[in-house]
Amino acid sequence: MLDVARTAEPPGARGAAINRIAAEAPGAIEAMLPDGSITLPRLLRHRARTMGAALALREKDCGVWHRYTWSHYYQRARLFAFGLWSLGLKAGDRIAIAGENTPEWYYADLGAQMIGAQVVGIYPTNPWPELQYIVRHCGARLVVTGDQEQTDKVIEALAHDGGLPAVMAIACVDMKGMRAYDRPDLMSFDALCDRGAAYAADRPGAEEELDRTIENAAPDDTCILVYTSGTTGPPKGAMLSHRNLVYSAYHYALATGTLGHRFESVCYLPLCHVAERCYSMVLQLVLGGVVNFAESIDTVATNIREIGPTFFIGVPRIYEKLQQNFFFKLGDSHPAQRAVANWCMARGRALSDRRQAGQEGAVDRLERRLLDGLVFANLRRHLGLDRSRHRLCAGASISPEMLRFFDIIGLPVAQGYGMTESGGVSFIQSGKHMRIGGCGLAIGGTEWRLDDDGEILLRSRGIFQGYFQDEAATAATLGADRWLRTGDIVEVLDNGEIAVVDRKKAIIITSGGKNIAPSEMENALKDSPFIREAIVVGEARKFLGALIQIDYDEVGRWARDRTLAYTNYKSLAQLSDVVELIDAIVRETNKKFARVENVRKFVILEKELDHDDGELTATQKVRRGAINKKFARELELIYGKDAR
Repeated sequence: MLDVARTAEPPGARGAAINRIAAEAPGAIEAMLPDGSITLPRLLRHRARTMGAALALREKDCGVWHRYTWSHYYQRARLFAFGLWSLGLKAGDRIAIAGENTPEWYYADLGAQMIGAQVVGIYPTNPWPELQYIVRHCGARLVVTGDQEQTDKVIEALAHDGGLPAVMAIACVDMKGMRAYDRPDLMSFDALCDRGAAYAADRPGAEEELDRTIENAAPDDTCILVYTSGTTGPPKGAMLSHRNLVYSAYHYALATGTLGHRFESVCYLPLCHVAERCYSMVLQLVLGGVVNFAESIDTVATNIREIGPTFFIGVPRIYEKLQQNFFFKLGDSHPAQRAVANWCMARGRALSDRRQAGQEGAVDRLERRLLDGLVFANLRRHLGLDRSRHRLCAGASISPEMLRFFDIIGLPVAQGYGMTESGGVSFIQSGKHMRIGGCGLAIGGTEWRLDDDGEILLRSRGIFQGYFQDEAATAATLGADRWLRTGDIVEVLDNGEIAVVDRKKAIIITSGGKNIAPSEMENALKDSPFIREAIVVGEARKFLGALIQIDYDEVGRWARDRTLAYTNYKSLAQLSDVVELIDAIVRETNKKFARVENVRKFVILEKELDHDDGELTATQKVRRGAINKKFARELELIYGKDAR
């Protein structure tokens, strides 16, 4: 693949801005990181000052990887900051960013923070009403959009239901298809940066004023708002400070042994989510290194192979796709190759069992090297993760069987525990603490305790500032003693790790008074490749039921192998053979649980769950609050007329 360098700096005073700032001693910067006592713009300035010509960002466009230096990154962020000043924005104002991951996302984020503005990310999959709610709730004055689709959503939001009263301008990164748009409030991202350059050139002292603003910002200032996914109600804007983010990223690196090692990541999860924001953008600022922007979510597997990241964060679906790709290729391989691979997987599972039990010995390690030479080393290279030092699964629970697959092939995937309100990860697995089903140990500086009902409470420098314009929710979540009530029920394993049982609000209490954590059965059902999503129900009922979404690709392949005819998801889900397939999976899964925890009846959903239909959050979590309304017919099939 071609690499094209983009290292040119703006001329004149702007190009000299870095050199005017006295270099902060690296030792002084390092001393600020453990407790997060530095702002993100100051970290960016430090990287530009000490690593200016080094590669910072890389973006693939039309088959070409474009390269951007730290100096370029810093200067573009400054131009964006001046552009905001030219529009009249000031410290304490908010801007929103709605778009896919691009370098411009970084420039806008850090540029806004340079002037003390706060940044609100919006999922690119959000329909316009959800975008309107967030932009209006936070009072954003500018919306940065990625392309025509995102711009159209903002225009729709401006035109309906009271509009967006605070929004004064839209800045779009990719203006393709918008030549006919005649709006005085719409400009390109580059035009806003050009406007910033003109603003700085026309005002003597503007550069120095921005330098002072960066210098005077406090680590405890709110820098971003992250709107929670809203599984049980409207999204809330969690206010996070520079300290929250830097503390979390630094102690994650310290706990996982990545501090002091080369950092290179592939950025593809939505940057409005705290995980990607903290563990690509902020972690890069803390460690130095390179962030590579994937072309799209569909090309992530290819981009990983091209880059070979040293750090990788993924959601369960990404790991599922990586595993499925392996089994698809294995199915198409020569019978002898399949036999060798299957034997290696079987032996690898035995070794994984011994390692999980703490019984691995010298003979086991020798056999591991044999398996690596036969299959696993090549498989790790094929996946593009052979250079990775740490792999993290975030965003939702993952099947234990999926974790076992990656452990077998020598790429153990770490689980962690944390939430937006704790600034990201608060517990992380690493080293010897990699128990499947566990979430590791607390990162440095994190205090925790269990309430009487098993809810975990947290206190650290990563704990957020509160919810924007919602004192009641803040008080309910964050007491005066700064203990964060997480809403999660956990247990402590015998090796000291914690394991999440379920969300406190998700615990089902049957009519017989039994407390049941639905996620355990749901995850067990999803161990099957034929089940994409499972929703266990049964609140105040005599027995548990389940709403099941089949995996269209896997079940479709199974049906074609049996010459079963279908045309779409609905017709596939209604096949009697498919119902029998799922019934067999449910009955087999029930054997792993106590009778009271068994699923007695299930219904296969006739459509795939969809964010646009309000059934999933933007992070693909089920909106449990919508179950009774959205699936009333299915619940009636399970429980009869009284289901309503």
